[in-house]
Amino acid sequence: MSGLIGKKIGMTSLYDERGKNLPCTVIEVGPCVVTQVRTKDVDGYDALQLGFDDKADKHATAAAKGHYKKAGTAPKRKVVEFQGFDEEFKLGDTITVDHFEEGEFVDVSGTSKGKGFQGVVKRHGFGGVGQATHGQHNRLRAPGSIGAASYPARVFKGMRMAGQMGSEKVKVQNLRVLKVVPEKNLLVVKVCVPGHKNAYVVIQK
Repeated sequence: MSGLIGKKIGMTSLYDERGKNLPCTVIEVGPCVVTQVRTKDVDGYDALQLGFDDKADKHATAAAKGHYKKAGTAPKRKVVEFQGFDEEFKLGDTITVDHFEEGEFVDVSGTSKGKGFQGVVKRHGFGGVGQATHGQHNRLRAPGSIGAASYPARVFKGMRMAGQMGSEKVKVQNLRVLKVVPEKNLLVVKVCVPGHKNAYVVIQK
């Protein structure tokens, strides 16, 4: 699917035509530069490689500098490949937030916030032990039994237990575009998207 790269700015709210307050996320989308054009003849498929957000030359490798020099642009911090563009683009072309329209639906993917090592109550929504008396001793948020003893004498794969939470790739689908602000390269979509402020996200039609 065609799309662009963006940066999550933060959350706010807008009122719709019926006066309902809608939570929404503001994303800085583009401008994205076409850094490579893949074709069926050469690569076996059609796609566009887009780059977003300049970085200093000293932080780029010599190979990367040569790659971006062909497109006539500075090295980029984020590069993503997209398929399904209806328009024809050449190497070095710029695609802006005008690619999206108000009222259409998009999918937004990004890396969720890292929460570190978390217990089962936060990680999986366990209720914990409800009874806090009658001999109960500091086990209110414990997972309980994780398996039988003598048989099968092991813990089955997939058992919900404490561990690393967050820092995973997450895609939120069918978010409505509430507003497009071309002069500031801003896209406002309904509800939240994964990632912290200033995190890179990919918006697909």
